[in-house]
Amino acid sequence: MPLIKPFRGLRPATAFVNDVIAPPYDVLNSEEARQYAEGNPYSFLHVSKPEIDLPTDTDPYSAAVYQKGAENFAALRQQKILLQDEKPCYYAYRMQMGNHQQTGIVAAASVAAYVKGNIRKHELTFPKKETDRVKNIEALNAQTGPVILTYREHSAVKELLANLTQQAATYEVSNAEGVIHSLWIIDQAADIAAINDAFANIERIYIADGHHRSAAASRVAEQCNKANAESERNYFLSVLFPDTELQILPYNRIVKDLNGLSKAEFLDKLSEHFTYEVKSTAVEPQQHGEYGMYLDGQWYCLRLNADKAKPINAIDRLDVSLLNQYLLDPILGIGNPRTDERINFVGGIRGTDELAKRVDSDEMTVAFSLFATGVDELLTIADENGIMPPKSTWFEPKLVDGLISHILD
Repeated sequence: MPLIKPFRGLRPATAFVNDVIAPPYDVLNSEEARQYAEGNPYSFLHVSKPEIDLPTDTDPYSAAVYQKGAENFAALRQQKILLQDEKPCYYAYRMQMGNHQQTGIVAAASVAAYVKGNIRKHELTFPKKETDRVKNIEALNAQTGPVILTYREHSAVKELLANLTQQAATYEVSNAEGVIHSLWIIDQAADIAAINDAFANIERIYIADGHHRSAAASRVAEQCNKANAESERNYFLSVLFPDTELQILPYNRIVKDLNGLSKAEFLDKLSEHFTYEVKSTAVEPQQHGEYGMYLDGQWYCLRLNADKAKPINAIDRLDVSLLNQYLLDPILGIGNPRTDERINFVGGIRGTDELAKRVDSDEMTVAFSLFATGVDELLTIADENGIMPPKSTWFEPKLVDGLISHILD
């Protein structure tokens, strides 16, 4: 079963690429998106966050929002701001953030392989978020937010990408975050065949980021005519990066209260499973079993006692799991971080200053900085059909929306 195939990408006309590209739909809230796109009628946020073009009290999940997104998408195509390639292609996609660089292949990934388990997942999804993406895909008749997939580095793919990216990129643009996004069109039959051959030797690939988008694509495919195996609805937009190039940052935690405990009582209970010491500067953990904690204007370094830090199960070994098991649940009473409204999550890209800011503002009471989950841990858990705790991984850099879309005609 082929894991991926080329497709006719929808891309910005070269003169408009800087105007079109935008942060992913789930990175900005509606007000931030409205400000980001102000004065720019070509911003892809008019497609991915179309509530910005409706009254501010509009429900972002209302039918009017999906209809407005479809109208805006159609307008960009009619004005030839967005153009579709005439024949199926693969695309090489590189992101450069500071000294970090990762190069992948943009492809249409097989829903059948996803259902069968050759494209593996590691997270649960929320039905409401899935349904939102289903309605978005159906309204646009397109997938506009790529799923990030990964695979264990393969020498043939690495060599192909190195050769294909030697020429000048079709696009090379910087976004507001200073990340350079480069895209190359791969349209020669020999190159496409070489990519197909290389991935024919890869048994499975993995979802890194985009579980709701892939699940939504599967639902859309299930609703279409299954007799047409080649229908574009049986594939989903993806970018595949080798595991050695993915960058995962910590996904930190902030909690609203101490579960009725005084500071002294909390620290006393904490010492049953952790040793801790006061620090004069912010703590960014450097190894498994180490945590930073910000409480009452003070940073602490926590270290899980050695007898607690060596569970056998791959999921239980994760730092997020250990924090749940020995602190969040038994001490702070947060049994289910997925649903408990007393906990929130902060991507590592925002740094430890954001944690201190949220606590100092009295919005939250205590914050925890974590050691980042490893890509190898993600792959191991996916191979075991395991489900990671919510908010275990924060990938950087982020893809941009609007650079390439997958039309389902």
